[in-house]
Amino acid sequence: MHKIDMDLIEMTMDVMKYTIDRISSTQHKIGKPKKAEELKGLVGDTITPKGVGGEYAFKMWKKHLAKANVPIDHPRHLAFVPASPTRAAIMFDLITSASSIHGAYWMEGAGGIFCENEAMEWIVSLTGLPKGAFGVFTSGGTAANLSAIVTAREYWRSLNEQNKVEKGLVITSVGAHSSIKAMAKVADVDILLVDTEDVMYGTALQETINNLTAHQRRRLFAIVATGGTTNAGIIDDLEGIARVCEAENLWFHVDAAYGGGALVADSVRPLFKGIERADSITIDPHKWMFSPYDCGAVIYKEPELAKQAHSQEGSYLDIFKDEGAHGFNPTDYQIQLTRRVRGLPLWFSLATHGTDRYKEAVERGLELAQIAGEIIEKMPHVELVRAPSLSCVLYRRIGWKPEDYTHWTYENHKKGFALVTPTKWKTGDSFETVSRFCFINPDTTEGDVKAILNSMK
Repeated sequence: MHKIDMDLIEMTMDVMKYTIDRISSTQHKIGKPKKAEELKGLVGDTITPKGVGGEYAFKMWKKHLAKANVPIDHPRHLAFVPASPTRAAIMFDLITSASSIHGAYWMEGAGGIFCENEAMEWIVSLTGLPKGAFGVFTSGGTAANLSAIVTAREYWRSLNEQNKVEKGLVITSVGAHSSIKAMAKVADVDILLVDTEDVMYGTALQETINNLTAHQRRRLFAIVATGGTTNAGIIDDLEGIARVCEAENLWFHVDAAYGGGALVADSVRPLFKGIERADSITIDPHKWMFSPYDCGAVIYKEPELAKQAHSQEGSYLDIFKDEGAHGFNPTDYQIQLTRRVRGLPLWFSLATHGTDRYKEAVERGLELAQIAGEIIEKMPHVELVRAPSLSCVLYRRIGWKPEDYTHWTYENHKKGFALVTPTKWKTGDSFETVSRFCFINPDTTEGDVKAILNSMK
């Protein structure tokens, strides 16, 4: 398996041709999933004692399996939080894999980690955090949020002996990302939700804290605010929340996994006022910083606290902290030991294009949301649920029931036309099914938006 022969050389050429075609193509089919049984019927057994051969496996990939995926960079993929990695980033993702770099310790991955740190310095500069703040690339927002909360919890435990035997408590909002709730389970902490899917204000947070029992208040150690909710692009009252956290001596974490990319945009940067007072921040470059999956990031105001929480011990690791301790060791600052240098494609793209191009691309996503809002307001069959926020637009098809949205989504996807999915929005005590755009890809056009909305007639 590890020898070089003509089959390997030919397969390498095939892979490179496929990669070149994919990167240079300006049009992709949107793709749609098939049931596992159907895919099995198309490709047969692929894992066998003798192997089916690279040529056959690659043929099955191109002919059947690749088409059962939805490309995240399709211009009419406006569901969830899509992505649109630059071609430069995609190319360097190939180099990242081919280079076989272990990105945990400087001793093994100094060159790659150096590049990651160059990109990280730029991201940290966007937040306005004080000198000394720094971060590390993770697999995504969930890992970043978990790393931040574990750091916060361990710091809280270090404050007194009683905290070491208490189950911690975190407060966030109903509108916070699902990973916050999932992360709380993994970290074995309780979570309390401020009942708002809209902006979580410092006043509402303070009221929630004031209503805690004495025991709950002793257990409370962190507040998680959102810098751009996944559902609607809403930015919490970061400055007001920061004031509460400082007054109450609580860890202030900002989950800006989606919205953090907008920090580069002059038009909306003021909306994030207060983020510079956070103790930790999550930002996902694979969302709005045009990096391939998977690439998240967690940033700490005091990285040493993260190191105290995450640094692993073992006789086999001593060398990395002795002769090998000549630089930054990413594994010390987040939950993973083994890691690829996932920030490397971002570094190459930033180095290639410059940060001004990033600013332009993000501003385009913001502009598309405003354009979509204006188009919706002019169409009689649809209406805005709320004003666009960041690059998210919530809108309803007048007269539709939940099943109508679902049917419409599947029909458009089946046709290979677009992927736009419904969501729910809380109004009063009830949740309404509505439709949602999330604009990340600067190649999405006004024509795409109109065509999607017209398909709802």
